[in-house]
Amino acid sequence: MGKPTGFMEFERAEMAYQPVSDRIVHYNEFTLPLTDADIGMQGARCMDCGIPFCHQGCPVNNIIPDWNDLVYRQDWQAASEVLHSTNNFPEFTGRICPAPCEAACTLNIDDAPVAIKSIERAIADKAWAEGWIKPQVPAHRTGKRVAVVGSGPAGLACAQQLARAGHAVSLYEKEDRIGGLLRYGIPDFKLAKTLIDRRMSQMRAEGVEFHTHCHIGVDIPVTALIEDYDAVVLAGGSEKPRDLDVPGRSYNGIHFAMDFLRANSKRVQGVDVPDDDFISANGKHVVVIGGGDTGSDCIGTSNRHGARSVTQIELLDKPPEKEDKGLTWPNWPNKLRTSTSQEEGAERLWNVLTKSFEQDGEGNVRALNYVLVRWDKDDQGRWQMSEVEGSEGQLRADLVLLAMGFLQPVREGMLEELHQAKGLAFDPRGNVQGSTEGQQAYHTNVDGVFAAGDMRRGQSLVVWAIREGRQCARAVDEWLMGRSDLPR
Repeated sequence: MGKPTGFMEFERAEMAYQPVSDRIVHYNEFTLPLTDADIGMQGARCMDCGIPFCHQGCPVNNIIPDWNDLVYRQDWQAASEVLHSTNNFPEFTGRICPAPCEAACTLNIDDAPVAIKSIERAIADKAWAEGWIKPQVPAHRTGKRVAVVGSGPAGLACAQQLARAGHAVSLYEKEDRIGGLLRYGIPDFKLAKTLIDRRMSQMRAEGVEFHTHCHIGVDIPVTALIEDYDAVVLAGGSEKPRDLDVPGRSYNGIHFAMDFLRANSKRVQGVDVPDDDFISANGKHVVVIGGGDTGSDCIGTSNRHGARSVTQIELLDKPPEKEDKGLTWPNWPNKLRTSTSQEEGAERLWNVLTKSFEQDGEGNVRALNYVLVRWDKDDQGRWQMSEVEGSEGQLRADLVLLAMGFLQPVREGMLEELHQAKGLAFDPRGNVQGSTEGQQAYHTNVDGVFAAGDMRRGQSLVVWAIREGRQCARAVDEWLMGRSDLPR
């Protein structure tokens, strides 16, 4: 714990942000960090709550009270060691994790949880600045070779852990740069890509080999990997987006959100993107369909393009301003949240069902037709949607971005090849089938082939991907060597 009376003496404080007018003209990170002393006071607020529910809230089970106490005592290097013992990439999660640990904090009962996310980021950033983060090169090599397919957070975490166990690890990525959706799916103003690059340098020193422009199942048969390596880990994403089957969907100007974000991120990072592949929101009335993180990223990017207006629509009810703590704590509550991108300018509408699109006579979208809906429970307690009579309306739309989530991993290519050649099994949701428990943890039904991250569990958080990558690495190590010293 921190200071026994710290939670009564110090108010909760978080990192601040640049003014909206300053930050929407660039793609750099815009947070204003707290001082070491201020972070120390936030660590002091961690109370002796008996059962640290923040552990339950954190998917990687960060040892949060320990590093809160160490930061309070200004022992930053020890805090970094404790933090990295459970999380390979705390500088990522300290920026883009929604912080379910804070929702689970005992002090959140009074809406003033410990600023865990800000503390985590401060520890990681200071560790890098002070040069405390070094490659962890294994003393002995096992002679085993492992291929990891997909370089997102699950693949990166899995590859790093396996390399530290002494295995020769090759990481394959279909894009031109390593990082998966960390690289091109999350805007640079939320996560600077230099953070990925310096982790790559650490991992290279630890023995990981990176292979870009290698689309497994397209450029290289996945069966070739199975023949050449002792184990193969499938750590790709859940990249098949949910589509919208309504009249007018084929009009120009209606795009999947990730196509919009990926092209923009590539240009920001200096990658040549032809004009025909770049989607600009400049001067347009933008409608974002979907209220999650991807939709929020579309808002922030559209405002930086110079959109004329941005409207975000959501099919579900507007969440309550404040949750009922007696019913929800310490679990993640359904409540109204406003992202930094939404703060930068967007009209948010709820209970909106898209019915069709209108075009301008030349095949370009110009409007979205909608109807309002309501949600009621039926006799079995299941929520049912019904349209509100007479609530039809129209929104001006020169650009429509579909940000309604992802259904499953893409089947074409690698997974279809594995299914045809080896009988790879899928779960009822279309993800690669694999349990997380028992002797076959993270093992698919194909011998020597493992699966982790969104490819196994479906669309989820970066922190869940890191957890799965770490646990999968232990499962692979144990399968190869008969035992494992890697943390689970």
